[in-house]
Amino acid sequence: MTETVKYVGLDVHKETIAVAVADGERGGEVRFVGTVANEDDAIRKLVKRLTGPGVTLNVCYEAGPCGYGLHRLLTKLGQNCIVIAPSMMPRRPGDHVKTDRRDAMTLARLLRAGELTAIWIPDEAHEAVRDLIRARRSAQDDAIGAKQTVRSFLLRHDRRFGGKAAWTKMYWRWLSEQRFDFPHQQLAFEEMQKRVLEAQARVGRLEAALTEAVDAWCFAPLVRNLQVLRGIRLVSAATLVAEVGDLTRFDNPKQLDTSKNRVISA
Repeated sequence: MTETVKYVGLDVHKETIAVAVADGERGGEVRFVGTVANEDDAIRKLVKRLTGPGVTLNVCYEAGPCGYGLHRLLTKLGQNCIVIAPSMMPRRPGDHVKTDRRDAMTLARLLRAGELTAIWIPDEAHEAVRDLIRARRSAQDDAIGAKQTVRSFLLRHDRRFGGKAAWTKMYWRWLSEQRFDFPHQQLAFEEMQKRVLEAQARVGRLEAALTEAVDAWCFAPLVRNLQVLRGIRLVSAATLVAEVGDLTRFDNPKQLDTSKNRVISA
């Protein structure tokens, strides 16, 4: 039996998925087959509808906020699926018109032409560590923002710390001694300080959880080895591995740098 290959482009959104199919031969028809719900049952029905005896599907979609669940489902259904970074999508000069239909058809056509490069897909355990690291990064950003709010408030009211460094024990003691004329102004200042403390506590909890997660992670040896390098500690090492994946899959530093950019763009 002659095997038929269909190249399927999916434009994925929270509620819907636009679907286009390119026939196997280069230059053949690329057709839009419709829109389906972004639900497991609807995707199973779509696969059943597009496949048949001797038919193989090669599927692709762009990485986005919907994550990798679709990729995992299609893989479980026995279909070939790749995910691409939007930043690596080939674009024609002046082609700024984007619709769900057009994007799905473009993906199908480029997949058939071999012009798309897949990004690395983490497994669910790896993604869980990545989620923890990103939560810690968000908490750290909150702490930095909270500190800046306090310092801006003090500057606006001409309160100047006489010490050398901020956020030391001496600095916190000085903050506790500051008094303002109006009770509600004092309350606002105290709440700003609480925000800093709460953000720092959240960072601490997440870093403790990260330590435990890394110990049970398959990449724990790699994370430990990276910490031998000067200036690399647990958070930095775990972030690199979580975002990029297994470093041994790269033949040279240039490949690593290119993949890093794809992951960040995704």
